[in-house]
Amino acid sequence: MTDTTPVITLDDVRAAADRLKGVAHRTPVLRSRTLDALAGGEVFLKCENFQRVGAFKFRGAYNAASRLSAEQLARGIAAYSSGNHAQAVALAARELGTTAVIVMPEDAPRSKREATEGYGAEIVTYDRYSGDRVAVAEALAAERGLTLVPPYEHPHIIAGQGTAALELIEETGRLDTLVVPVGGGGLIAGSATAVKGLHAGTRIVGVEPEAGDDTRRSLAAGHRVSIPVPRTIADGQALHTPGELTFSVNRRLVDDIVLVGDDEIRAAMRFAFERLKIVLEPSGATSLAAVLAGRTGPASGRTGLILSGGNIDADRFARVCAGGE
Repeated sequence: MTDTTPVITLDDVRAAADRLKGVAHRTPVLRSRTLDALAGGEVFLKCENFQRVGAFKFRGAYNAASRLSAEQLARGIAAYSSGNHAQAVALAARELGTTAVIVMPEDAPRSKREATEGYGAEIVTYDRYSGDRVAVAEALAAERGLTLVPPYEHPHIIAGQGTAALELIEETGRLDTLVVPVGGGGLIAGSATAVKGLHAGTRIVGVEPEAGDDTRRSLAAGHRVSIPVPRTIADGQALHTPGELTFSVNRRLVDDIVLVGDDEIRAAMRFAFERLKIVLEPSGATSLAAVLAGRTGPASGRTGLILSGGNIDADRFARVCAGGE
């Protein structure tokens, strides 16, 4: 692949959408007059908290796993994840009649670990602050003969994640701005590919937690930058460096990266619960937090937000909203 060859195209996202028909949910797009008034324009909320496994990750995991050969599926698949990709791979494996082994951090939220096990996956843990999850997963996959399904570093994963934005555009029409949470970069890479492929003038804005601004720093530097593993309530975005493939897409297509603090994320979670009547996990609320805090600029036109997930148990939701971890 050269610098001028795209990792994926709009056609790849459309092909993923066809593969996901009848398997993934076509999630709702919500509106709020209160939010429109606060933002100063029309806001459209793509609610991936209503996706299977409670997050957008099922789109990419199933799109990638369903393309494996019969021999690969017979041997089983492996993945590494802080939680949502773990559940997505576990469910995709069950849907496809195979097994999954997932490498998860020891401090992964209990609800995400229990859900992953509930879908039938085996879990192997590591210390996220001293261990290398990629190395652990690659060694495990090699030892057991498993096929590794990464959380974002694969064209089929990126294309699958882009189907959320494709659905949003199909329902709302052209947007002036699309705001997307950024972790490893797969969701925004797929979303930017889909949206820019349809409407090149749409502004793509990514959102990271203040403590985990590796993509913002990388885009500013023009190359991938690593930071210490961040400590943030947005555990799904607690990464130290962007993916190589995803960064190659995002450096071409993403117009801006903005940051939100943990308190702003908490405020967005409370707003979503109290005014929109939906539950968002911290990482799933960062795009909303950015708009509520005015980080994305005036929303005088039409702004789309991807609310990426809602996997949080009741006890942690109450604790986080009250100011805890």
